[in-house]
Amino acid sequence: MSSAEKSEWVSVEDYLANEAIASFKSEYIDGWVRAMTGATNRHNQVKLNAVFHLMRSLRGQPCKVWDSDTKVRIQKSDRCSFYYPDLQVVCDSNPPSAVYQDAPVLIMEVLSPSTRRYDLDEKMMAYLQIASLEYYVLLEQHQPIAIVMRRDGNAFVREIIEGIDARIDLARIGCSLAMQEIYEGIEFTPTCVQETDPEYHVA
Repeated sequence: MSSAEKSEWVSVEDYLANEAIASFKSEYIDGWVRAMTGATNRHNQVKLNAVFHLMRSLRGQPCKVWDSDTKVRIQKSDRCSFYYPDLQVVCDSNPPSAVYQDAPVLIMEVLSPSTRRYDLDEKMMAYLQIASLEYYVLLEQHQPIAIVMRRDGNAFVREIIEGIDARIDLARIGCSLAMQEIYEGIEFTPTCVQETDPEYHVA
């Protein structure tokens, strides 16, 4: 989803109180609030396909799927942020009365032109600090391509999954996700925006 930052500093308490009554969602980055706007139909179709098929794969298991109405909280020293991932899988959930999760094992974002720099930079660096996280998956909208940041000990390694017949291996939560399932009903375009391929090995 696209977003716009507000310039005034806000406390965590005020952010959560305002978010509870707001007519739109906003993310919180260490005191700064960024309002979010809606996503395209293509974006939402990719997201909902992934939500549906992961929920089906994890049915009856302790790990649960949460969609983009649920925040994730990231705390590091005296810093705190709240984001709304497109999808997260949580095996050790916060209480039902909570409005955010703290311990996702998987976070998934669908890349959009307006948000990809956040998803591939700011959010990636924030998400990869979550101690419980095993996978950060970024999905292209216009071609069957996934960028997978996979935990390897105390670091993450980058993997590219490409092609409609490929699968994303999520063995640490006991399932995999087929690209055919993610992109069901999506009409591909000849090209899509892609970044250069630097060496990723994030401690």
